Amino acid sequence: MTNRPNTLGEYLRARRGLVTPQQAGIPDHGTRRVPGLRREEVAMLAGISADYYLRLERGRDHNPSLQVLESIARVLQLDSEHLEYLMTLTAEKPRHIRRRTPKEIVPPGMLKLLGSMEQPAFIEGRYFDILASNAAAVALSPRLVPGGNQLRDMFLDPAEQALYPDWKLVTNCFIASLRQAVGTDIDDPRFIELAGELTLGSAQFRELWARHDVKAQNGTPMRFDHPQVGEMTLNRERLTINGTDGLQLVVHHPDAGSEDAQKLALLVSAALPASEPERSLRPSS
Repeated sequence: MTNRPNTLGEYLRARRGLVTPQQAGIPDHGTRRVPGLRREEVAMLAGISADYYLRLERGRDHNPSLQVLESIARVLQLDSEHLEYLMTLTAEKPRHIRRRTPKEIVPPGMLKLLGSMEQPAFIEGRYFDILASNAAAVALSPRLVPGGNQLRDMFLDPAEQALYPDWKLVTNCFIASLRQAVGTDIDDPRFIELAGELTLGSAQFRELWARHDVKAQNGTPMRFDHPQVGEMTLNRERLTINGTDGLQLVVHHPDAGSEDAQKLALLVSAALPASEPERSLRPSS
């Protein structure tokens, strides 16, 4: 017997629950006991036996062929990112006992770069922990300080929620990015701690996490409703820091010459200058 979590089965169940019979081209004959597609319907449309698909969902087979995965992905209407994520759930991987989450350390050169930037910028860890930030970032949100966590604030802090007019859309993007970052590494103590807190405190988190959406956060415009300067739209960029375990430099910048640029400049000018960004003092778990 193995204690391996059945992440593949959980993912397949969640995704088939999001596809309606109409979307799959199946006639809907009255009331259905389950949301989305039945197991046997997925198997039929994918061209595999119902028994084999059942073994996949129940975690009794972790190594389907690429052809089978692509067929299931087609039925579940997965895009390329979701298919790539699905493939990471299938191969058997040696698991080790994780005693503590490795400490996330910001390279000194990145701290100097962060301190020299005029745009709101901060460095976040794998699970959206704020490791360092500049004065402009704190002016944008006083919660963007070392020791904070964007996910916790986004789901549990009403003041942070009020900062985003498109809060539900933003949380959807964050959770899809978290799902991709976690992958099969769901025994990480830091992830367990954070997910447990959010599960208990936020119905929105529980709903989004159960969907198993997967999508990287790419550069995208993000609307803010700031209490000092009102509404403005900033472009959010996330850049991976080489030589680290997935640390990201996050920068919010306006379109040049726009009214948003004027509002941001006004906001930042009122912030106290910082000689260098703060380091995170949160001890590793």
